[in-house]
Amino acid sequence: MLIRQIQSVDVRPTTTAHLAQTMALLELSALELHEKIEAELSSNPALELIEGRFCPTCQRPLIDTILCPICSHPKNSSKEEPIVFISPREEFTPYASFDEDQGLSFEETSAEFEDLPIYVLRQIAPELEETDRPIAAHILTSLDKDGLLRTPLIEIALYHHVPLSRVEKVQKIIQYADPLGVGSSDPKQALLVQLDVLSQTHSIPPLAQRAIEEGWELLLHNLHAEIAKKLAIPVAKVKEIATFIGKNLNPYPARANWGEVHQPTTPYREAYYTPDVIISLLNGDENAPLVVEIIFPMSGKLRVNPLFREGLREAPPAKLEQWQRDLERATLLVKCIQQRNHAIVRLMQILVKQQRDFILKGDAYLNPLTRASLAQELEVHESTISRAVSGKTAQLPSGKIIPLSKFFDRSLHIRTELQAIIANESQPLTDLEIVELLKARGFRVARRTVAKYRAMEGILPAHIRSKIKYQKMTAAIS
Repeated sequence: MLIRQIQSVDVRPTTTAHLAQTMALLELSALELHEKIEAELSSNPALELIEGRFCPTCQRPLIDTILCPICSHPKNSSKEEPIVFISPREEFTPYASFDEDQGLSFEETSAEFEDLPIYVLRQIAPELEETDRPIAAHILTSLDKDGLLRTPLIEIALYHHVPLSRVEKVQKIIQYADPLGVGSSDPKQALLVQLDVLSQTHSIPPLAQRAIEEGWELLLHNLHAEIAKKLAIPVAKVKEIATFIGKNLNPYPARANWGEVHQPTTPYREAYYTPDVIISLLNGDENAPLVVEIIFPMSGKLRVNPLFREGLREAPPAKLEQWQRDLERATLLVKCIQQRNHAIVRLMQILVKQQRDFILKGDAYLNPLTRASLAQELEVHESTISRAVSGKTAQLPSGKIIPLSKFFDRSLHIRTELQAIIANESQPLTDLEIVELLKARGFRVARRTVAKYRAMEGILPAHIRSKIKYQKMTAAIS
């Protein structure tokens, strides 16, 4: 497991502190981790950094090599198994000095972020009446961290002096944007929206809707027998429904996954962008394993100062308590960093293995993957995966830097196919025609899903594309 909370009462205080610190460190990017360690080194005399180059995992000194010859060595000859290790790399390619001959744009080597309200508003803008946009903005800026709307709709209606039905209409448009269920008033409503969309292209267990509507609280607490009684079905059927919901639906739309980006927009892009993970091909051979360097942003050996530990025995009474706290804090930090490194290694081993084609061939080859399924495989909570991915980036073999969250963008391969269809259309295709073309290529999606994906990619509706094409032809003739 990556991280599993121990339930023993005797060790709970220590375990809780360890878990909390590890989770906090797991969320940090390489640069943020560097700042955290530097701050601890300057404030805690019990912590020390031995100068030199050491492997962050096995602690071997690296005298004549950049990477650890042991940890970075292939464990087997299979190209499907990536070589994943912690790298004490401190130097990166300066993308500010980008050379156009390399064939990469600056945008491909930098990360661009936008927040959830803007991300959703960009999708639904074509569907909104202009007079409804302030209502949509009000709803979106009132969302909590889970993507739910806790503000009563009647309150929004009174604020804008409009009927409640109009606010409900806008809310419904928002709910069917990505992530599905965003803007719902509660988790149950979010699940029902997701179930509605899923039912258009997939078979769903009978009574799944009723189980959510009438037994959501019971499902939440795994009270399967009570739900079975309420719905008059066997407990085994309830368990099937619960498993289906757990694998396919998310009661908190913004918590785990809402597309590619989820950080506040910044008007300035860093000139020197440092990835948290560097992915390359072993010896540049496409038939060789992928090499995954997880950046540990310091080359020295971080440890508890042994002299400080010895000096604690002779500490003056007035300093004893403070020195003990310093020692405990230093010991905890070192252990939690090791746990963080181990967690990210395990995550990347599975992630890179499953997304090898996407890494090497591009967006159209993305394997649809959810944080929930990965968490289940690693036997951890979904929030652990979210923390490990949050705010981090990966540099692909092409040199392109992408958010790590892009590995979980379940619609990317479909949107890439949609872009290809639009790019090759002789006459502007309607959304229904695109649905049929996607279906012929193995992608079953609903019409409004196509409209949503089209909006996400900034592609105009067919009638507007027709008008633009006509204007261009007219201008060319004249």
